[in-house]
Amino acid sequence: MLLTPLQACIFDMDGVLLDSEPFWRQAEMEVFATVGLHLTEEDCMQTMGVRIDEVVALRHLQKPWSSPSCSEVADRIVERVAELIQTRGRPLEGVEEALEFLQEKGLSLALASSSSSRLIRTALETLELTSAFPVWHSAEHEEFGKPHPAVFLATARKLGVAPASCLVIEDSLNGVVAAFAAGMPVLAVPEPAVAQDPRFALAQAVLGSLRELPEAWERLVG
Repeated sequence: MLLTPLQACIFDMDGVLLDSEPFWRQAEMEVFATVGLHLTEEDCMQTMGVRIDEVVALRHLQKPWSSPSCSEVADRIVERVAELIQTRGRPLEGVEEALEFLQEKGLSLALASSSSSRLIRTALETLELTSAFPVWHSAEHEEFGKPHPAVFLATARKLGVAPASCLVIEDSLNGVVAAFAAGMPVLAVPEPAVAQDPRFALAQAVLGSLRELPEAWERLVG
């Protein structure tokens, strides 16, 4: 049971609102292949939740290429993900019910994502969720992305709510670590392939889907 009353809920986007993590993996594998780096889905899953410029910098360190630049590679990945979101993006199971549940509890809603502002706008428009998230923040505006807590702390400031009063909903381990470092309680909704990672113990609960939110809420607030 939490000691501090909850006033807001901060959602991650990729893997929480829509099943876009496969889009990222597809885009990364396609674009990195053009510079001679052939990644597997498992390789891409290791950087889930990490800001794309940081992912590209890491891959360049592992196997440098001369051209195009890292920023161009990152831009191409973002463009491909945007295309996939627009053509195939759908809300994940339980999203609508979770938003209604939290609004009924009187919580302010916000979104904090490692994705760029452009992708956040694209996703919210595609899912018709723009009005549900009047407050959102991209880690592209921070010096460091997740697992650094900066994006969550900045979002709390935008909300005008203390970090300890913000519940976070995340799918990636990097996101859970970032929320934990921000001093925020966090619920994890990971992909089945990684759900057994013991490091998810940093979360208050691990859910199979957002449909389990009401039950988790009762355990959180008592």
